[in-house]
Amino acid sequence: MPNRILHDSLMKKKFTLGKKDFIFIAIVIAVITILSLGNYEKRTAPTPNDAIHSKVTARSQCLECHSSKGVRPQPKAHTKATQCFQCHTQPKSWSAKP
Repeated sequence: MPNRILHDSLMKKKFTLGKKDFIFIAIVIAVITILSLGNYEKRTAPTPNDAIHSKVTARSQCLECHSSKGVRPQPKAHTKATQCFQCHTQPKSWSAKP
């Protein structure tokens, strides 16, 4: 009989989801949902489609007008990124130009 008790205690118990498991699953779903909803296309201003901007190909050219002393400076909270066209999209017609 003692072997029977020992054998029964060593057998695997059936796994059941508890309250903590459901809370964990709910948190994971909430995080995934929040990250998915926050992953929308950036809403930065596109590059204007005009003669001045169509000639710009480098950040240094952008900063001629958009530096702190330029005609239209960047906002103070603007990122210090080095590739302007990574966020500010160029008009589609520019890619067709030679």
